[in-house]
Amino acid sequence: MEQSVMEKLTILADSAKYDVACTSSGSGRRSRAGGLGSCYAPGCCHAFTADGRCVSLLKVLMTNCCSFDCAYCVNRRSNDLPRATFTPRELADLTIAFYRRNYIEGLFLSSAVLGTADYTTERMIEVLRLLREEYGFHGYIHAKAIPGTSPALIQRLGCLADRLSVNIELPSESSLHLLAPDKGRREILRPMGQIAAAAAASREELTLYRHAPAFAPAGQSTQMIVGATPETDYQILRLTEGLYHKYSLKRVFYSAYIPVAEDSRLPALDTKPPLVREHRLYQADWLLRFYQFRAEEILDQSSPYFSPYLDPKCGWAVRHLELFPVDVNRAPYEMLLRVPGIGVKSAQRIRTARRQGTLGLEELKRMGVVLKRAQYFITCRGFTGASGGRGSARRQQIARALIDPGVFNAGCEQLSLFSAPAVQQLAAQGTPPRLAGRLVQEEAVQCLANTL
Repeated sequence: MEQSVMEKLTILADSAKYDVACTSSGSGRRSRAGGLGSCYAPGCCHAFTADGRCVSLLKVLMTNCCSFDCAYCVNRRSNDLPRATFTPRELADLTIAFYRRNYIEGLFLSSAVLGTADYTTERMIEVLRLLREEYGFHGYIHAKAIPGTSPALIQRLGCLADRLSVNIELPSESSLHLLAPDKGRREILRPMGQIAAAAAASREELTLYRHAPAFAPAGQSTQMIVGATPETDYQILRLTEGLYHKYSLKRVFYSAYIPVAEDSRLPALDTKPPLVREHRLYQADWLLRFYQFRAEEILDQSSPYFSPYLDPKCGWAVRHLELFPVDVNRAPYEMLLRVPGIGVKSAQRIRTARRQGTLGLEELKRMGVVLKRAQYFITCRGFTGASGGRGSARRQQIARALIDPGVFNAGCEQLSLFSAPAVQQLAAQGTPPRLAGRLVQEEAVQCLANTL
């Protein structure tokens, strides 16, 4: 029986939910007379823009009928699930209908591999062509480039979309070969390199001629699955750093693996998604992009995993106590960025304000410095560093200030999704969640205090 458009939408929107590589647009596209929509750089896909607006995208697959059999993917060839495929016209009409009803402000389009990568990409291009050329749609479009697609089709796709992304999927070639034998690292990295080169060339052309056609003006991103394979956090972070440097990516997204199939090569179906690990990777990613850290400073081969209790920046500070305290009125900007409790904006404000006079605690507080953490790592006018007592009492006080309280949060009846693994284990043994959180927190405080 032929499926209706809404039946297809139900199936294909659900199949797209595991793709997290969707973020604020980073691209500006003005509305034109006779056209539809516009694109604002600050945000898309359930994000908040700079002026407080919440905007959203239609996030959907072109099809979930796949010729690949990737073990970790719910849409793999061997999985028994409802299948559906949009025609280009159906999806273009649906997008415009949703836009006119003010449901969405753009489109996030991905797809399983229907037959071949080229055939699937041709259908995606036709959707984008209908939207841009026939409907005059100027809103934000994020399109997934399928590994193995020919360079000519990648070029055409990038001329129609605001952002492109190629999912690297797994952190190592060996894991990719084991779980996704139809894919190869070369087929993934080649379009990444093409997109980076074409985007750079487009930017140069736009500086010479402002009406030159733009290629993926919002850049490219990628996504990798965390927890399905044995790679360490250090290996993932090194790969991330390399991708940023070599391919000029805007973002690397991390997706905690959710078991969707019984397979000896994958974690068991009752395995909890490693959400704390995913969260730590995002924090470390932020340090790479904005705080001038290198991957080997955050982790190394002797300590290849993040602490579930300390964020990566605090972890680095604890391992380098000999560098603290720093005088905020004299310390270089690069060192200010490494002080727990001082963010990028706070460091910039400090650098600007101290030219006019020396700063004290009150000024730092007004600048947004989190003194609960920073006080143990800084000195300033009238403040020579927090004392907090002596000996073990002081060490425990510092430990409580640094430890991430979020990983111990547990309601009266159920655990937070971001609870540390030790909290989840105690709760599974029958300990009330709130008590489990307190017990693990006290143990973590003692362990950290002993290292200080």
